[in-house]
Amino acid sequence: MYRIKQLALALLLGATAALAAANPLSVHVLDLQNGQPTQGIRVTLEQRDGDQWRALANGVTNAQGRIAALYPAEQPMPAGAYRIVFETGEHFARLGKPTFFPRVPVEFSVDAKAQHTHIPLLLSPFGYSTYRGN
Repeated sequence: MYRIKQLALALLLGATAALAAANPLSVHVLDLQNGQPTQGIRVTLEQRDGDQWRALANGVTNAQGRIAALYPAEQPMPAGAYRIVFETGEHFARLGKPTFFPRVPVEFSVDAKAQHTHIPLLLSPFGYSTYRGN
C-alpha cells in the first residue's frame, strides 16, 4: 500500500510540473472576510506594450477561486511587464456589500528564466494583499 501511495504522489508531482510547464500563469482569489475561495471574479491579463496595456487573456475564477491557466497554454511567457486586473466590485455587489476597491490591478515582471508564476489575491471589502506564489 505504501508503494502505491509513493507512485501516486510521484505521478501527481509529475503532473503538477507538466501543468506548470504547459500553463505558465495561474491565479487564486480568497475572500478573507469569510475565509472562502472567491468564485466568479472576472480576471484580465495584460502585457505592457510601450506606454499601453494590451489584453492577452481573460477568465473567471472557478468554485475553488482559481484560474489554473490564465496565459495561453503551451506558450512560454516572454520577459516583460504584465498586469492582472481582478474585477472585485462585481463580487461584492453580488454579496450586497460595499467595497473600496472595485478593481484590483496587480503589476508584475517576468524575466527570461521565468517558471510557473502563481498570483494569489487575498481580498476583503476594504483591503487586499498579494504575493508571488508557487
